Amino acid sequence: MNTAPLISPPNVNVLTSDCRGHRLLDSGNHRKLEQFGTVRIIRDEPKAWWRPALPHSEWNSAHAVHKDDSHGGKWLFPHGEIPPSWEFPLSLPLAHPLRLQLRFTDNSKQIGIFPEQYPHWHWLATHPPPPSASPPRLLNLFAYTGAASLVCAASGWHVTHVDASKPAVAWARRNAELSGLTLAPIRWIIEDATKFVQREIRRKNHYDAILLDPPAFGRGPNNEFWKIERHLPPLLELCRDLLSPNASLILLTLYTIDASCLLCHNLLQQATLQRNGSIASGELTLRDESSPRFLPLSLWGRWSQNNDLR
Repeated sequence: MNTAPLISPPNVNVLTSDCRGHRLLDSGNHRKLEQFGTVRIIRDEPKAWWRPALPHSEWNSAHAVHKDDSHGGKWLFPHGEIPPSWEFPLSLPLAHPLRLQLRFTDNSKQIGIFPEQYPHWHWLATHPPPPSASPPRLLNLFAYTGAASLVCAASGWHVTHVDASKPAVAWARRNAELSGLTLAPIRWIIEDATKFVQREIRRKNHYDAILLDPPAFGRGPNNEFWKIERHLPPLLELCRDLLSPNASLILLTLYTIDASCLLCHNLLQQATLQRNGSIASGELTLRDESSPRFLPLSLWGRWSQNNDLR
């Protein structure tokens, strides 16, 4: 007979984006209809299993439609060509306004922003570095086009931005220029995340906060292979060795469709053994304007010394 005490599982915290300028107009049939500023687009969405609510006429009004194929897909413009890029203001409680460049890229449905991440950006913007850190150092792994890096730099962090993709880092630097943050304390690193962390450990460098947004699959700049279920747990173990004595934050987001927020919670619990603080976990979603439903997009976990969800 199992006599172990019963322990309630962690609460699931569902966070919904309030990213001004972005709208999820409808979703269904494994697609989503979104609007960024004045630009309306359609992209595949594996988690939209239901039927769309809006009529075909609304979907047919999209300026750009991404079509997947064996080579990664391509963008179609059913009503004629539109500018390949445009600027998107990121509205956050920061003294420094941020602007991101959005654009249509070959062989990818991504346009440079994940609006469902807005609750994390807002949390980072409203939770400045602890005064005990001087200077406060933050590591952003798998940092993509740099929205989180810019939020953190504008909030007072000294940021190390790491991504294996040279074009992604160039895009992030362009976003820093648009946001007037070219002189901000950001190090731009093009390298495999695990190799970089191993090198920082050898150099005895430490960070007060670490952000991770790993892909399910990926390749490093030297063709290093990444598979999340194999490589994320040991990477988080390495990250534990990078934390400073007064470290205050690890933020993890996952887009793996067969994972769960409890998985995030368990990984962070393992990575922060013998440290104070608390762990929150849940899902990032977008509110569907066409019906009373939410589109689940990402799983997240956050270990923090100050883990309120505001």
